[in-house]
Amino acid sequence: MSIFRTDIWRIGVVQAGFSALCRAGSLDPFTIRWLPNPGPYRFLADPFGIWRDNRLHIFVEHYDYRTRKGEIHLLILNQELEIIEQGKVLSEPWHLSYPFIFEADGEIWMLPEACRSGKLTLYRARRFPWEWEAIPEFRFPHAAIDASPIFTAGAWWMFYAPSSPHSERMTALRLARSDTLLGSWKDVSVQPLRRGPESSRMGGTPQIVDGQLILPMQDCTETYGGAIRLLTTTTSPDQSMTFQESFRITAPKSAHPFTAGLHTVSAAGDVTLIDTKRILRNAPARAGIDFRHHIGKWREKRKAQ
Repeated sequence: MSIFRTDIWRIGVVQAGFSALCRAGSLDPFTIRWLPNPGPYRFLADPFGIWRDNRLHIFVEHYDYRTRKGEIHLLILNQELEIIEQGKVLSEPWHLSYPFIFEADGEIWMLPEACRSGKLTLYRARRFPWEWEAIPEFRFPHAAIDASPIFTAGAWWMFYAPSSPHSERMTALRLARSDTLLGSWKDVSVQPLRRGPESSRMGGTPQIVDGQLILPMQDCTETYGGAIRLLTTTTSPDQSMTFQESFRITAPKSAHPFTAGLHTVSAAGDVTLIDTKRILRNAPARAGIDFRHHIGKWREKRKAQ
């Protein structure tokens, strides 16, 4: 992690549904409610949302450069998209991000990225939205990155990036299948569906729009999370499925100065959630933060001895 550049992300609520955004191919025509960040050298990213009781519950990665660890936080918005409550909902000893939220079998589930734990863990809302429990019955064969499930064609499908080798984290798209959410997950092929940095890592919710399966994919050709490319297909998911590249969606003008990247587009009813990036270039400040972080880790190790 270079001290010469610091990526800072910000959350936006697009006042248009996912299908309208796909048809427009741009964020510029839409009104966007930008949400505040928690403070210097901290940010919110990877938004996924669900409506309950006329409130929009947005689950996000909360990252602090002082700790170098992501946690899952929640922002609750009213119908006017004003924040009325917020706080932490999930923290583990390892980094958490990409809190994919979905409903299935009468329950609400969260599938955050946690590859540093060595596995993919599914959580169920024990008391929505604040209390979550890990589900040991869920067994996925890999420590998947940005795992994004969808139920279609009579089965569950999981699009994801492999955690190893490291070179494939942004350049390989894989697909797994299971008859049920807690059933036996297996890769549909030994080879990735796609390769390349321009559209192989998931960046939001798979959706069926006008009979087509649409995948929002990160475009990392110029920078990590530089833009979103939409992939479309009319075929059912399997090892031979083919995609057509559709629009390349970049950060809108209204995001200024957060226009250096866009790496999440997720559906949430009649709104769409996004995040956009700015790059800070303040090496002395970052060097100080990193130095204090390493000193803290050294002290922790000394105490444990």
